[in-house]
Amino acid sequence: MSKEKVILKITDLHKAFGDKQVHKGVSLSLKEGELIALFGGSGTGKSVILRSIIGLEKPDKGSIVFEGQEITQLSEKELVRIRTQIGFVFQNGALFDSLTVEENLAYPLIEHTNLSNKEISERVEEMLEMIDMKGSNKLLPAELSGGMQKRTGLARATILRPKVILFDEPTAGLDPVNTKRLLKNIKTLKSRGMTGIFVTHDIPAAFEISDRIAFLNDGKIHVIDTIENIQKSNDSFVQSFISEAMGHHE
Repeated sequence: MSKEKVILKITDLHKAFGDKQVHKGVSLSLKEGELIALFGGSGTGKSVILRSIIGLEKPDKGSIVFEGQEITQLSEKELVRIRTQIGFVFQNGALFDSLTVEENLAYPLIEHTNLSNKEISERVEEMLEMIDMKGSNKLLPAELSGGMQKRTGLARATILRPKVILFDEPTAGLDPVNTKRLLKNIKTLKSRGMTGIFVTHDIPAAFEISDRIAFLNDGKIHVIDTIENIQKSNDSFVQSFISEAMGHHE
């Protein structure tokens, strides 16, 4: 697998909501097989970037190219295909309340593949094993703990084996034990070659699982670099952000 293949390229993204200019030229390239953590204060539009990548937000200007295809101009119908190749792990798990864990996981496969029922059950079992939830097939989301809901959301977002996975604050609201479990699941996916962007406030988690870290500041990517370089960065914005985040973490 070539480390240099750019699978997703965002160039000069601009987005305003009313008179609030959120993005003023965001550019970011994601290479195959890497996980980028995206930081920024609240209101800097981190989630807006993720939502733009799957077409839930339309940028005012700029380009998003996924696997060589410009996606900002696609119709809703064309976006459906893109969304099967880009998984999205929502903050709240975003499960269907009335479906069991098994049905939630099977749903994307039934909707978007021609797999047989047997193949679908096998893939559901494989995912349940990965997220340490074997035997929870028949439970409803309301019967799951917050951590289990998030892990089920992760499994559902990755069951189609998408080329890129977007994580929106996946560890938010989780206690340390559940955070650890979720990170372990993400690491497993990463060891299988997962590519993704991880929006988070959780700096220790990002240091643990990402390859590069990007800081969003004043509508642009202020800096993007390897963890090693970020940790020894002299940039005052990066330093203050990290010390503040680590402080909150105590």
